[in-house]
Amino acid sequence: MPIDVGSEIEGKVTGITKFGAFMELPEGKVGLVHISQVADSYVTDITKHLRVGDLIKVKVLGVTKDGKYDLSIKQVGKTAWQPRPRRPAGDGGRPAPGSFEDKITQFLKQSEEKLQDWKRNLEVKQSGKKKKTPRS
Repeated sequence: MPIDVGSEIEGKVTGITKFGAFMELPEGKVGLVHISQVADSYVTDITKHLRVGDLIKVKVLGVTKDGKYDLSIKQVGKTAWQPRPRRPAGDGGRPAPGSFEDKITQFLKQSEEKLQDWKRNLEVKQSGKKKKTPRS
């Protein structure tokens, strides 16, 4: 039975290093579970999660040129990422609420209002200043 990318299989831990765990897979194949693929949380010491001889279910992420497998424990049971389908832009070409175009339009309107307020305040401050007269 060939081992396909994306399949979930059971393997035996044959060695542990600071960067991951080596696994023996069916048909005598070999793979590596990188330390970043051991658990959903940050792993500093892999020996707290795995021991030599453990039988673990792993997901095949890829195959290297020399026939070794990249494996993951934390992705077992999870489906591959799928992009969400795009929704139509609403009625009459108006952007859907919360869309990028809608947010940009709102931002530009707010920034223009703030700029006008700032200019009004600056004019009031400049016209309210009294000219200094030299003292004699």
